[in-house]
Amino acid sequence: MSHITNSFVPPISTKRGLISLSPMLVFLIMYLVVSLIIGDFYRMPMSVALLVASVCAVLIYRSVPLAKRIEVFSRAAGTPNVIYMIWIFILAGAFASLAKGVGAIDATVKMTLYVFPVEYVIPGLFVAACFVSLSIGTSVGTVVALTPLAVELAAVCGDSLPLFVGIVLGGAFFGDNLSFISDTTIAATRTQGCSMSDKFKANVWITVPAAVITIIIYILMSPDALATDMGDIDNISLILPYMVVIILAIMGVNVTVVLTSGIICALIVGLMSGGAIMDMVGFIGDGIDSMGNLIIVTAMAAGVLGIVKECGGINYILQFLTRHVSGVRGAQTCIAILVGLVNVCTANNTVAIITVGSISKEIADRFGVDPRKSASLLDTCSCIVQCIIPYGAQTLLATSLAGISPAAPFPYLYYPWALAFVVALSVIFLFPRHLSKAIKA
Repeated sequence: MSHITNSFVPPISTKRGLISLSPMLVFLIMYLVVSLIIGDFYRMPMSVALLVASVCAVLIYRSVPLAKRIEVFSRAAGTPNVIYMIWIFILAGAFASLAKGVGAIDATVKMTLYVFPVEYVIPGLFVAACFVSLSIGTSVGTVVALTPLAVELAAVCGDSLPLFVGIVLGGAFFGDNLSFISDTTIAATRTQGCSMSDKFKANVWITVPAAVITIIIYILMSPDALATDMGDIDNISLILPYMVVIILAIMGVNVTVVLTSGIICALIVGLMSGGAIMDMVGFIGDGIDSMGNLIIVTAMAAGVLGIVKECGGINYILQFLTRHVSGVRGAQTCIAILVGLVNVCTANNTVAIITVGSISKEIADRFGVDPRKSASLLDTCSCIVQCIIPYGAQTLLATSLAGISPAAPFPYLYYPWALAFVVALSVIFLFPRHLSKAIKA
């Protein structure tokens, strides 16, 4: 056994650590536990659970005046990353509503179902999400591009809407985890000191088997026939706004530029099809309004997490998990749990990797974990947690666009659970074997 020391983690008592994490526990109990008890995830609004957690966060931060506590909360809620996400939410809502209003999404769905047999729609959507996310390196961009299409496909095929949203979310994190241009890949490789190509080769041993398992599940779930008659595409030009969004996303264009271009294209197509400009402006307004709750939830969650971090909650997790690490399997398990728990408290997989990167590197060096394997574990486990937490930006955005509860897709998130299963096997059996270095004395 060895005690891992880290100069960035000051000693924190158990009492203080648990108090620091209490706002997160309050939120999880109010939203998840209460929802499970009553058997309905639509009855408990996430905004109410976060409001109570926000009050709790301000109350437990007792070492400074009230004005300072509110300042810390507000500063965390208004960081550039949060504001950037809010801009994406606004543009995504505007585009989805406008594209639906002018008939662009309906036309794209019809074209999709003409090209692909219905029995391949469900696995095909997952493969498409994997391809798009691998190409653009961002799960948020994938969610923006494919969720509106998934919503309409679910309606046409007569299948569960949460299922289709879960498919998009799973595929979105395939590329977020594996892509060379993903923020998580860059953060993981830089903190662990390995190349992106080496980390990619290590990651493939985990992600590909998980993706294959998921595809098999989706093939078994696929319907045999359509629930309704699709009819013909009245105006082929109506697919242009959606094609612009997908093509620009695959090209790696900034997501705000992608959505703005999609909105402009939808306006042009709508006008050419005889639509009234004020009707289309109304669609845009409705879409923006529909993002109101999502924006509030995002800001409150960021504020709560900001105070949790300020009070030492993150440092306590680092200290607690690294207290007793033994052997290479224990080291890999510690790295995986470490980044996962910090991700729960930050709701951002890139931030979680950066936060635990240095101490994970220290653990890996001490116990002979290859940098390629530690980088793979950091990236993969952060993506697993980010995909399954209901307050992650990707889930909030996807479910808001679909008009369902953030917890609704959870039973259908087969890919992250398949990924967790393969990660566990890779730790137990130490594969790939060529990444198992000799344990240092």
